[in-house]
Amino acid sequence: MTLPPGPPLPPALAITPWLFRPFPFLDACARRYPDAFTIRLPAIPSAVVFYQPDAVKELFSAGPDDVHAGKANAVLRPFLGDNSLLLLDGAEHLRQRKLLLPPFHGERMSSYGERMLEITEASLARWPEGRTFPVHEKLQEITFDVILRVVFGIEEGGLFDRMRAGFRDVLMAGMNPWLLLPAVQRDLGPWSPWGRFVRLLAQADELLYGEIRRRRAAPAAGKDDILSMLLQARDEEGKPLSDVELRDELVTLLVAGHETTATSLSWALRWILASPALEARLVRELEDNGGLESLEPDRIMKLPLLDATVREVLRLQPVVPMVGRVLQRPMRLGGWDLDRDTPVLLSIYLVQRRPDLYPDPTRFDPDRFLRGKFSPSEWFPFGGGIRRCIGMAFALFEMKMVLASVLARTVMRLPRFGRVREVRRSITVAPSGGMPVILEARRKRQGRVTSPASASTLSP
Repeated sequence: MTLPPGPPLPPALAITPWLFRPFPFLDACARRYPDAFTIRLPAIPSAVVFYQPDAVKELFSAGPDDVHAGKANAVLRPFLGDNSLLLLDGAEHLRQRKLLLPPFHGERMSSYGERMLEITEASLARWPEGRTFPVHEKLQEITFDVILRVVFGIEEGGLFDRMRAGFRDVLMAGMNPWLLLPAVQRDLGPWSPWGRFVRLLAQADELLYGEIRRRRAAPAAGKDDILSMLLQARDEEGKPLSDVELRDELVTLLVAGHETTATSLSWALRWILASPALEARLVRELEDNGGLESLEPDRIMKLPLLDATVREVLRLQPVVPMVGRVLQRPMRLGGWDLDRDTPVLLSIYLVQRRPDLYPDPTRFDPDRFLRGKFSPSEWFPFGGGIRRCIGMAFALFEMKMVLASVLARTVMRLPRFGRVREVRRSITVAPSGGMPVILEARRKRQGRVTSPASASTLSP
């Protein structure tokens, strides 16, 4: 088997740019190796990276026995657990996917929307006015509370506060990119990075298992949170999810649905606030569809410019740059004959910045999504095929609810000096400095209000 050429760096050296400068690293590879290249990283055999839509389509079309995603995601096992949907393959993956899909059906979204708006507005009331602050932290609080209330079904109170504090500490401890390396995942005591993480995770797990047991023993009628529905779910043989399976899936939803959404929202504000004309159009769209005073989830969901803006954010700034598979049989992909067990990575970042698909690809231009549609092999921030993220509809919906509320209730701007860079936060790529913004004023609930016309000088 002949692999595509790639950067000649040994794995021990290649890991540093991959962990800390992933986008420039990918850009440099793409300039030298058209459509495909091979990278070598610690604990990962030679992995072939494709960023050609035809290769993406071929891999996403492969059957569950032809390619395994769970094996490609093995680095996440210590963080999520053996039973996470992201780590399962074959029949067990299909079983759990069927059990997990119904709560994320589109028809249920509107019932979640009111709570998302309530959580966002309560948070906005606490945002500082007239000074620079890191908005990513505030958005994390919103997306975390959405998970606790909408997914876990926990209302505010003692347990809510303990769960929030416990898992927040776990997530912060797990943000260190070096912890993704198996060599670093060694418990050298409570003061070592991995030792601290595993102890915090064990404490948070105790809270979560306690809630699962309590809810299983005394099910609440009529609750529509996702945990309640998963407790009632049964597979084709009538078997429910075990406590361990529930724990692993809930932690997966927390990690995948909290940090990634908060990061995408941070990037959204970075680009919207740098584009005063776009911000004014988005506010006007809200005004023309029910007004700023009364936000309704069903209306927000149908706003075309808001939808296009969210999609363009996820195109330009995918928070996860790659999606992976391990071949289970020899396959021909992108013109290359590859052996069984070859790791294959599809670069979301590089495909979504191809100039032949997206003219002027580094420019933030939501109108490109109003002018036309892109195929699942051209825009795939949530992965694709039978492994596409089950939370895609939920994440898109939440982003629209939060952005609509922020635009309707605040007037913000970017600081006049500084540069936003991409920085690695574990598996995600986030804006540097926590995405600094300044809240200038809170919008009045009456009348038509437009954004300030002055553009920020913050550099991309």
